[in-house]
Amino acid sequence: MNANSDQPLAQQGYDLMAAAFDVYNDLGGGLCEEIYQESLERELAARRIAFTAQPELLVYYKGTPLNKRLKPDLIVAGEIVVELKAVKAIAEEHESQLLNYLRVTRKPVGYLINFAAFPKLQWKRYANSRHLPL
Repeated sequence: MNANSDQPLAQQGYDLMAAAFDVYNDLGGGLCEEIYQESLERELAARRIAFTAQPELLVYYKGTPLNKRLKPDLIVAGEIVVELKAVKAIAEEHESQLLNYLRVTRKPVGYLINFAAFPKLQWKRYANSRHLPL
């Protein structure tokens, strides 16, 4: 990833992924998602990268908030939605989950990071180029 690109939040994404690679290089694959979540939170904090862990997002039905909330794994730099996985490979349902988080939050960028892929960290960046209707 080129930190000087014209992509929105390119530097913040670069910094996020550098932290994720450090976590993967230290722990390797095969652990549970919660271990990677806590480790990435610690790495982001050590690098002084702002984040919110598992924020509860309101979802509305016909203008009324539902009791059930969505909880993405992280919001980084206030604008990047991050969904972490520890699975053999990223699947369509994981991508759909992140895209729904982007739609609900109306954030411009999302990252899907899979720590259990072998032999290297698997990740995808998504741009929410338009604010989709809720």
